[in-house]
Amino acid sequence: MKPKALRNGDTIGLISPASPVPESKAKACMEWVKSAGYNVKWGESIFGSRGYLSGNDELRAHDINMMFQDEEVDAIFCIRGGYGTMRLLEMIDYDLIRNNPKIFVGYSDITALHTTFFQKTGLITFHGPMVASFAKKGLDKHSEDYMFRALMNPQPLGDIINPPDIPVRAYNGGTARGKIVGGNLSLLADTMGTPYEIDTKDKILFIEEVGERPYNLDRMLTQLKLGGKFEDAAGIVIGDWTDCEPEEGKESLTIDEIIEDVVVPCGKPILSGYKIGHCSPNITIPIGVEAYIDCENLRFAITEAAVE
Repeated sequence: MKPKALRNGDTIGLISPASPVPESKAKACMEWVKSAGYNVKWGESIFGSRGYLSGNDELRAHDINMMFQDEEVDAIFCIRGGYGTMRLLEMIDYDLIRNNPKIFVGYSDITALHTTFFQKTGLITFHGPMVASFAKKGLDKHSEDYMFRALMNPQPLGDIINPPDIPVRAYNGGTARGKIVGGNLSLLADTMGTPYEIDTKDKILFIEEVGERPYNLDRMLTQLKLGGKFEDAAGIVIGDWTDCEPEEGKESLTIDEIIEDVVVPCGKPILSGYKIGHCSPNITIPIGVEAYIDCENLRFAITEAAVE
């Protein structure tokens, strides 16, 4: 189920379904939407705060439902991640979303929403930059190009290409095709054993992470392995491991060693090193569309349009 393409003059709804931002940053997000040539509506959550949450669960879930229901809203942008979306999954009106498909953008903690929206409704969503991270300084050219092509052009994104100085690595060989699913590793692991567990059967699984020690990456990747998620997948794409260095002075496996130990034995085609996730640039990836990976030629491509 594809949303309509974003057009100049459309109305963008801003929500904060996880953690809060300062009021000044929320206002900067609103100003960015206007300066980019769009109208803006906002949910109460962007000014909400309850501890580490941007308001209580009912308020944040209401914002999501309200934005999908509002006929004036053409696209929904999450302004930040943090923590909190898992608490909302039982409170979202999935029939409402299914009947009102719209662009939905975010990453990090928003992974729980991407995964659940696709599995419950079939809606194509977008793993991409969040407004609070670029509202004041703007997007770098690489990120901006991929985000607006993904949201505005009813054509496949085609090859996903890193900046020229950032290499990609292949583990195993071969090629794979399938719908791309996934996102932040922590959130994917959190879905295990719940009604919202990530389904990787015959799909391209994408993973990225931020701020975790290598032993935590090992633990979460092992959880996915034991749950059969790598074995089920057609292929795997690994994004950025931002700030995931070992603790200084402590013995540790490298991230490459962890991947070799835990992920590579599934035997599936794996490409690693893409600037997707908590990094700059942050390449936008549609969740739920057909993708293709080719380990011999180090090629990762989105082969299906995400908007219509």
